[in-house]
Amino acid sequence: MSHLPHGPPEDDGVDRPMTALRHPATHQTTRTPAPNSGLDVCTDVTGRNIDAMPGSARLDILPLWVLFIVLLVANLFLDECGFRAGRWRADQPQKESDSTMSTIVASELGLLAFMLAFSFGIVSSRFDLRRMTYLNEANAIKTAYLRAGMLPAAQRAPVRDLLRDYVDVRIQLAKDMPIDWALHRSEEIQEQLWTKAAAAAEHDTSSFPTELFIQSLNEIIDVHAMRVMASLENRMPLPVWTVLFGVGFLSFFTMGYQTGLTKASRSPATIVMALTFVAVIWLVADLDRPREGFLHAGQDPLIDVRQMMEKTLSRN
Repeated sequence: MSHLPHGPPEDDGVDRPMTALRHPATHQTTRTPAPNSGLDVCTDVTGRNIDAMPGSARLDILPLWVLFIVLLVANLFLDECGFRAGRWRADQPQKESDSTMSTIVASELGLLAFMLAFSFGIVSSRFDLRRMTYLNEANAIKTAYLRAGMLPAAQRAPVRDLLRDYVDVRIQLAKDMPIDWALHRSEEIQEQLWTKAAAAAEHDTSSFPTELFIQSLNEIIDVHAMRVMASLENRMPLPVWTVLFGVGFLSFFTMGYQTGLTKASRSPATIVMALTFVAVIWLVADLDRPREGFLHAGQDPLIDVRQMMEKTLSRN
């Protein structure tokens, strides 16, 4: 984590301008409500506003356990459809050879394995990005909190109180707090911190400690924008999900078709295959969802910063 500098750099005789204050409004993205998509029923049932979900986030309308069941039933259904189509085809005078169908099934399963690996690579890299963003945010907030101790007395305590509130909001943002409210509250605190920083800068325009705090505040604002992008907007593209589902469905249909074409008996291994495929899809979806499931980037860095703030407050 970043640490408080031991002292200002040596004076080189050059007048250095105060670090530019970047207003939080320049880092915020205006979110315009989407028009009515006609999916109000899904919104009422699940409690998730699909109109506010960009791109592949629209899949979040289905909780992970519902997605698991839907995919499992769909794959088994398509396997059964393929099996019946294969049985019908086997009774026709002209039908495909077993070797041809074996080659087609092997090719589709290979393509399915490639799509699963490709999708897992996408979501795992985004998961690592979210985790690194949390660490950078914790470093920026801790540095700002420490440097706030060098501000004038009129701003010192209020700024530290605001930073404690800010950490609480950022921790809850990854939990059950409504996203819109958490973002609004975060930006509101940024505005208040901006006001305090501006007042400190006006009090002494050549104060080096104030300049250090302004640098940390600018970094907090920057990391806020990065976290919004990494957690809410940097999701796996919807076309990748579409191709992944499509290849999986066609693979199970083709496997059932081959079984029916050869007039072989049904195998319980088909259920095992479907469960395995859906389990991997569930893992990919879990990694892609920051606020749902069992896999989370972790709030430990921010929690550690909050505990440090409490220790500092108790000593004072």
